[in-house]
Amino acid sequence: MATADASNGTSIRNAFGNVLSFFILILIGVLAFSIRLFSVIKYESVIHEFDPYFNYRVTQYLTKKGIYDFWNWFDDRTWYPLGRVIGGTVYPGLTLTAGTLWWILNSLNIPLSVETVCVFTAPIFSAFASWATYLLTKEVKGPGAGLTAAVLLAVVPSYISRSVAGSYDNEAVAIFALIFTFYLYVKTLNTGSLFYATLNAIAYFYMVCSWGGYTFIINLTPMHVLLCIITGRYSSRLYIAYAPLVVLGTLLASLVPVVGFNAVMTSEHFASFLVFIIIHVVALVYYIKGILSPKMFRVAVTLVVSVGLAVCCAVIAILVALVASSPTKGWSGRSLSLLDPTYASKYIPIIASVSEHQPPTWPSYFMDINVLAFLVPAGIIACFSPLSDASSFVILYIVTAVYFSGVMVRLMLVLAPAACIMSGIALSEAFDIFTRSIKFQLPHHPGHSHVHAGNASLDSIVESDNVSKTEKSDDISKERGSKKNKKKVHCVWAAAEAYSAPSIVLTSHSDDGLHVFDDFREAYAWLSHNTDVDDKVASWWDYGYQTTAMANRTVIVDNNTWNNTHIATVGTAMSSPEKAAWEIFQSLDVKYVLVVFGGLVGYPSDDINKFLWMVRIGGGVFPHIKEPDYLRDGQYRIDSMATPTMLNCLMYKLSYFRFVETDGKGFDRVRQTEIGKKYFKLAHFEEVFTTHHWMVRIYKLKPPKNRIRGKKKSKSKANLSTGSKRRGSRRNPF
Repeated sequence: MATADASNGTSIRNAFGNVLSFFILILIGVLAFSIRLFSVIKYESVIHEFDPYFNYRVTQYLTKKGIYDFWNWFDDRTWYPLGRVIGGTVYPGLTLTAGTLWWILNSLNIPLSVETVCVFTAPIFSAFASWATYLLTKEVKGPGAGLTAAVLLAVVPSYISRSVAGSYDNEAVAIFALIFTFYLYVKTLNTGSLFYATLNAIAYFYMVCSWGGYTFIINLTPMHVLLCIITGRYSSRLYIAYAPLVVLGTLLASLVPVVGFNAVMTSEHFASFLVFIIIHVVALVYYIKGILSPKMFRVAVTLVVSVGLAVCCAVIAILVALVASSPTKGWSGRSLSLLDPTYASKYIPIIASVSEHQPPTWPSYFMDINVLAFLVPAGIIACFSPLSDASSFVILYIVTAVYFSGVMVRLMLVLAPAACIMSGIALSEAFDIFTRSIKFQLPHHPGHSHVHAGNASLDSIVESDNVSKTEKSDDISKERGSKKNKKKVHCVWAAAEAYSAPSIVLTSHSDDGLHVFDDFREAYAWLSHNTDVDDKVASWWDYGYQTTAMANRTVIVDNNTWNNTHIATVGTAMSSPEKAAWEIFQSLDVKYVLVVFGGLVGYPSDDINKFLWMVRIGGGVFPHIKEPDYLRDGQYRIDSMATPTMLNCLMYKLSYFRFVETDGKGFDRVRQTEIGKKYFKLAHFEEVFTTHHWMVRIYKLKPPKNRIRGKKKSKSKANLSTGSKRRGSRRNPF
């Protein structure tokens, strides 16, 4: 009878715990969603940054034209005159996800616009990612650690930075796909279920569709499998977790057009195939061990290992032959940048020029993961007691994530879930240890023990409740008195201030209030309303996506950066003297040139600050562009000590044309100096529009006839031209 009562009590307690966990998860999802809405509440519902505008444009096309036209879409408004095949060069996961959400909502008679769906996709999937983190951590250390890790991921600034409302980039859905794939892998490790293994391959397929970071999964899992084999932890569950992922996952990945045969032809995937062979050799050895005698087993192991080594050597030889012709040995530029942090700066300046590809500083870790940096070591220690296949996987995850985040600041996003998992485990273990010492010291009277216990607990609850109410009222009165001095929690401050401001609309605070700089949209609106639909606009590649999406004009280069030569051509034009730049742009059929200038208002991310990257990228393809020509004693200057090459290049002229008229001195607030060349005229370009704060300036190329109009001809030249016309030939004015 006592056993039955105990089992019933345990069942009720478990049921109550499950219900409570469910409601806590709902609250965590609401928290994850709502904390990312500051960008909409404080500013407006708008797409952020640069890449999201391309994703938004593609999603619009998908919802209007349908899936088949999307796969076959050739975009002639980008990379003129080359164009771009969108369906074969984009990761479609984000677009298909938002398009499906839009279709479902409209099917339910909820008429939301495509832009609204795109704006709120990232906050929605941040809730999903928090729930996936709960599931993964629960498989490692139980539901308590799972709930703690979930709430930490919901508010960690590193993840907030890429998932605020309006941040419509691939990472918006990819982080959820990454965590959910890891959860299904660990779930399969714990259960040995082929059902979860199949779901794991499907989740991996969704990750491949969503982000190029899927290679992290296909390299981390074989590393974990190899670690388990080396440490003697091989089991049938490990085989079931890994083998279907490689076979089915690779087949599904090859269906994604942007990946295709790269799933089996590039070096990023070779580790999974080699470990796939190794695990089959180990599985065969374990199988033979169970059916043969020890003597025959040694003979068989020698044969199996010999054959396995031969197969591995053959596979390695084939793979080496496949990638030998490639100068990078089958590795992509970004992968080589992760393995060798100096590679991009040496050989691929286009990758090194991106700010999010730079290594982070130490303050970045405290800004993005804050106190979690101190809890991670404790979580790693807790995973060793006891060490399991699941805990060894998350240990390997955090170690690799720490390394990659140290190479590239963008990959702090991959570190965030691992840090939350480890911190959740550490806090849960600490809470468990502390709560073990909490016991009720009650007198035991026969027949009345339960009643006294209930009354005692009730009395203690009532008393503590009264005390807490009194203390709470005192705290509220104190809080009201010092409300103005109250500081925000770090994650709330990061969400509200650091990561919510849209880059398309800039703001600044001063003594006279809030100032809004809407120059980008002002410039794109001018292009849209004052230029022909077929006009081509040249700018640095950072602004290509926005120009195409917001101005609906054809651009020469954009943020896809797939053609280094084309980008180098634009960089060479910006680095060349005015006449040479005019000739380059004329050859590209360019009619307008757009530059971003922050010298008047102090906007640091302008083209002058990016100019040296234009020189480096252009010089990498066209050797006559040399970086030392733009430096004075190794220093980059725009003042009176600047080199003649710098003062006469197109970028300098387009940025500082008429700048001296603003204050009479030409003082650059970003560089904190007066410009060197203040008074000059443009011979081959004419200014057609400058925004209110001078942040965006648009110039039009003068036609060839305007360049020679008004020039006096000598009599000999006049007679020569007259004779040429009479002979029916026309002299080239260039």
